[in-house]
Amino acid sequence: FVIIQAASLEGQRANLVTDYVIKILGLEVCADTMVGDEMRRGISGGQKKRVTTGEMLVGPARALFMDEISTGLDSSTTYQIVNSIRQSIHILQGTAVISLLQPAPETFNLFDDIILLSDGKIVYEGPRENVLEFFEYMGFKCPERKGVADFLQEVTSKKDQEQYWEKKDEPYNFVTVKEFSEAFQSFHVGLKLGDELDVPFDKAKSHPAALTTKKYGVSKKELLNALISREYLLMKRNSFFYIFKLTQLILTAIITMTVFLRTKMPKKTIEDGTIFMSALFFSVLMIMFNGFAELVMTILKLPTFYKQRDLLFFPAWAYSLPTWILKIPITFIEVSIWVFTTYYVIGFDPHVGRLFKMYLLMLCINQMASALFRLMGSLGRNMIVANTFGSFALLAVIVLGGFILSRDDIKKWWIWGYWFSPMMYVQNAIAVNEFLGDSWRHVPADSTESLGVIIMKSRGLFPEAYWYWLGVGVSIGYIFLFNSLFTLALAYLKPFGKPQAVLSEEILAERNACKTGEIELSSRGKIPVETGDDVQRSVLSTSMSSRLGSISEVSKNRKRGMVLPFEPLSITFDDIKYAVDMPQEMKAQGIPEDRLELLKGVSGAFRPGILTALMGVSGAGKTTLMDVLAGRKTGGYIEGRIMISGYPKKQETFARVAGYCEQTDIHSPHVTVYESLQFSAWLRLPPDVDSASKKIFVDEVMELVELTPLREALVGLPGVDGLSTEQRKRLTIAVELIANPSIIFMDEPTSGLDARAAAIVMRTVRNTVDTGRTVVCTIHQPSIDIFDSFDELFLLKRGGEEIYVGPLGRQSSHLIKYFEGINRVSKITDGYNPATWMLEVTSAAQEAALGVNFTEVYKNSELYRRNKDLIKELNTPPPDLKDLYFPTQYSQSFFTQCTSCLWKQHLSYWRNPPYSAVRFLFTTFIALLFGTIFWDLGSKRGKQQDIFNAMGSMYCAVLFIGSQNAGSVQPVVAIERTVFYRERAAGMYSALPYAFGQVVIELPYVFIQTLTYGVIVYAMIGFEWTVAKFLWYLFFMYFTLLYFTFYGMMTVAVTPNHNIASIVSSAFYIIWNLFSGFIIPKTRIPVWWRWFYYISPVSWTLYGLVASQFGDIQDKLDTGETVEEFSKEFL
Repeated sequence: FVIIQAASLEGQRANLVTDYVIKILGLEVCADTMVGDEMRRGISGGQKKRVTTGEMLVGPARALFMDEISTGLDSSTTYQIVNSIRQSIHILQGTAVISLLQPAPETFNLFDDIILLSDGKIVYEGPRENVLEFFEYMGFKCPERKGVADFLQEVTSKKDQEQYWEKKDEPYNFVTVKEFSEAFQSFHVGLKLGDELDVPFDKAKSHPAALTTKKYGVSKKELLNALISREYLLMKRNSFFYIFKLTQLILTAIITMTVFLRTKMPKKTIEDGTIFMSALFFSVLMIMFNGFAELVMTILKLPTFYKQRDLLFFPAWAYSLPTWILKIPITFIEVSIWVFTTYYVIGFDPHVGRLFKMYLLMLCINQMASALFRLMGSLGRNMIVANTFGSFALLAVIVLGGFILSRDDIKKWWIWGYWFSPMMYVQNAIAVNEFLGDSWRHVPADSTESLGVIIMKSRGLFPEAYWYWLGVGVSIGYIFLFNSLFTLALAYLKPFGKPQAVLSEEILAERNACKTGEIELSSRGKIPVETGDDVQRSVLSTSMSSRLGSISEVSKNRKRGMVLPFEPLSITFDDIKYAVDMPQEMKAQGIPEDRLELLKGVSGAFRPGILTALMGVSGAGKTTLMDVLAGRKTGGYIEGRIMISGYPKKQETFARVAGYCEQTDIHSPHVTVYESLQFSAWLRLPPDVDSASKKIFVDEVMELVELTPLREALVGLPGVDGLSTEQRKRLTIAVELIANPSIIFMDEPTSGLDARAAAIVMRTVRNTVDTGRTVVCTIHQPSIDIFDSFDELFLLKRGGEEIYVGPLGRQSSHLIKYFEGINRVSKITDGYNPATWMLEVTSAAQEAALGVNFTEVYKNSELYRRNKDLIKELNTPPPDLKDLYFPTQYSQSFFTQCTSCLWKQHLSYWRNPPYSAVRFLFTTFIALLFGTIFWDLGSKRGKQQDIFNAMGSMYCAVLFIGSQNAGSVQPVVAIERTVFYRERAAGMYSALPYAFGQVVIELPYVFIQTLTYGVIVYAMIGFEWTVAKFLWYLFFMYFTLLYFTFYGMMTVAVTPNHNIASIVSSAFYIIWNLFSGFIIPKTRIPVWWRWFYYISPVSWTLYGLVASQFGDIQDKLDTGETVEEFSKEFL
């Protein structure tokens, strides 16, 4: 009834559907929480996955294609989601195709049909009930206590197939995927499917309204309204960014006013006019560059835009209009602040009409610049490309704008650029507005024209009054042009790059063999005389079939492999509480507490040689507890005590004996698998281990985690290129194992993997435990197989309270006995996964229905008392064990840390052409651009303007190539920084060696860049060819580019991410620009600001370049002074 009622009121219906889907997906808990990103605390990984699913479910779509929707979710949540999708599909006659990685048996049983794919062929497609019948017809049987889904994934694999062979009286031969696929055609399900497909579809059966005729779900007006309200919401949430920009603008305005203060600004000579011209140019630059942040914002929002555009949420114009229109009020505020504060203080023409004309022009400039930067962002589509091309376009626009190089000096092959540059019209309009005013009307003694006109003509500007309105008109034209192009770019361009996985040599060989049907079996028949490597290989293939249970044969082989001894350690924790400050959203809902408790006094012990599973529903605090124990939590409030084998835990020493495998697999993208492990071994193994042992140890670990075939593969960026998720997981485990730790924490080692990959990873984990280490894993959806491989369970319920801590028993018997012993808890059915059952019976809904508090039940149980006794026992150290002690904080010397970091940075830079090559190309392009624009100006010394032009070329090069270097290094440093945080937390090195590596590796690259630029520009501009002058030129350029690059690195280090870094760093470029000595000469800077000229790095660069080129030249200028005198006076 409610639905019918709501359906009659359109808006409420949408709300009802949204609320319903939120409830199904179990997202009510975080319905009002921001999603968050790597730097903003938001919802958990599992909840993000559910938001993605929900986004599709709320729409009107009747055909759903869902890829791996269960990654990062616990099995009971996955069951609920799939069940609700199934209900809606059955009732509403929809279609859903869902790919799942490790479906639990009960989830698998919800499906009507199964499609089994292997090596690109369909092995089976038809009813779920018949799938086992088909494989039995082929001679393979699914054993008891084996999930059907897991069986299906393994039965087509060469390594795992043999164990399921049922016809023991017949010899087993490997059945290829091709043979399965052909046999399916003659199986009764396959025949039926073939018959159905042979009959053409009868269109009379379907209703004409079944297919939609509209492209978008709602009308254009509603689309626009929805997007306007979303854009407005995002702007409100991003208020920090706009406040930062306004503050930056106000500060710059104050500095500008006090530099160009009217009491120091007479209006008597042409030179005075030049200073006013500089003030106008700087104002235009300031208002233009304030739009630069649009570039960053546009790129940040593009991935979401592309996803929603391709799913036909809305057309491109409905997205681009709000982004443009909602920024207009901000433009009004920004321009008002700038124009109304600076106009009279600087002493521009006092006529109020001219003030408002300047205001109008500035509005147009700001809008035009914002549109230009949005266009750059949508064309570039990622930060490095957009920054490079954005800088290039800007450079051309500004250099050809008529201030840096006057119109009379622009070469005929570039004059078209002058007429196309929006900057030229703006520059001319703003000059006409100022210099035709009353205060510039007086006519100098030996002239017929007013001073204002003379000044404009000396700079090659047009002195006619109509140029003001022409400038306004052209700016408005450009606003519409850039915004239209922005919309077109959004509509037609696709995002860069598609995800791809690396196939190991083994898998490739297996696939090729499957195609040809020639299969050589290493695991059966006569095994030829083998080399050591082959023995390992064949052991590996048989161990695959023994699955997780018996690893005895491999273990024997590998126990010897752990060449380095280690001390087995236990970890106990008693009454651990963890709280964070209450989020603002929750306070707004009337929650009075100041702190939000995430862990409420949990206790337990993890011992050597025992594999413990840390479980609970999404958001129960599994990762939080692990972070607290591992010492990875930097914020929040921690109470309680943690002991390591009876001694209090100290983070400095603990980091040396513990490993932590994070859920997100963070590795340097440009090194190979082997190099990643080598780097970890260099820095984490004790200094007394010689390099030969380290090498053997690295090989052993690679063999243990089955990474040997991927030895030379590049790691790559997750989801973009390089290793697949499962390979990345194994690398994460290997990197930690290399440290030879006694205690290892693993956060969701199997999430995002299919059943086979999960089995490989879990076998790795089991092998690790069998070497006598203490291992704890958080886990979401273990299959029966995987759950059976754990020894103990630590179960948390939502809210961070423990409800079961103890042994699992054979086939989880202890766990089942404990929960079935609680009053009114439903019994487990045969073949059901104990892990799923346990999460279902302890869910919050069940607690409420049974009226039981599982925490209280546990606190009053025998099990709880046993655990407390165990903690007490482990808290007294064994007599022969000393407290952890290391003579130094890091295992390697400072020198080794520096060389290791430099070695890794060298590889990362050498294999990163998008960064290194783009930088050289950009430099070469700019050098050629400058060379052709400022062709042969270095040798001209007749007029003051010639010297200004030569200085202009230096000024532009320094600011543009410098800021480009700073901008392009930021994303590179930002990616490496996440790796740095992980490696520093693991105690591999301190911050200084890392910074050393990052800084030193830039030296040769910047040197080659300087040489490329210097030779081209020096020759084309025609500076004086003496060895000393050329070397001085290179010297100043080299150190300038270096300090800009290091400045870029520094801004990333002090800000949360490279997007904010690029906004923060631009604030300083503006001030450096103002005090560079080009816009206003040192002699004209008021005394109270002159100190800043001395600390501005750019001013020293310009001073050095000008002094080395012109400081000794005696040629006379048109004003009668020599070049040397003019340079001294100007500088």
